[in-house]
Amino acid sequence: MDNQELKILFEDNHVIVCIKPPGVLSQADGLDRQDMLTIIKEYLREKYNKPGNVYLGLVHRLDYNVGGVMVFAKTSKAASRLSESMRIHDFTKEYYAVLEADLAIGKTDVLIDYIAKDENQKLAYITDETKGKLSKLEYEVIDKKILNNKTLTLVNVTLISGRFHQIRLQFSSRNMPLYGDTKYGHRTREKDKELGLYAFQLSFPHPITQEVLTYRTTPNTPLFQLFKL
Repeated sequence: MDNQELKILFEDNHVIVCIKPPGVLSQADGLDRQDMLTIIKEYLREKYNKPGNVYLGLVHRLDYNVGGVMVFAKTSKAASRLSESMRIHDFTKEYYAVLEADLAIGKTDVLIDYIAKDENQKLAYITDETKGKLSKLEYEVIDKKILNNKTLTLVNVTLISGRFHQIRLQFSSRNMPLYGDTKYGHRTREKDKELGLYAFQLSFPHPITQEVLTYRTTPNTPLFQLFKL
């Protein structure tokens, strides 16, 4: 992926909203892998003919193997205000998740845990309120399919809090791992499987006007094409 392939949903002087494909980092990790921050900076440098460094603020992240809608700040003021909006939960993030489970269509539930992060292993784990942060999500079952004689269930997830690997951990801990999740799901799964998680909708207040902006996209990868979206 290069800046010519960048899919932009919205851009003004303060923010830019783009679609991150699965298999692209949110920001550089020191290895030779593509990342959204670098790609968008190059796009801005070319579009506005800017020499030298281009400012672009990373407001939130998506995992490497998760695609979906992301917003970036084009000024430090916008970055500060968007970060504050995230802190007070003014961002609404919605995901599609494909679970290795058989749930009734229409079922809804709320998952609440205390989650901490193992910095050495880069893994999240469930603990108690003295060691972890309160983590909450809501979900609704919207479709299910049979694949290789196993039932896969598609759920619409609304994140109430945004912890590291929260969705993957909370479902896995209830014996409903995400499809293709080798970290929290079935250890024997092939590592090249598509991960069943996609950030399809993002709502946030514009950092200057405070108008609530909502952007969404539909995943077109082979796994999600199985379902009614």
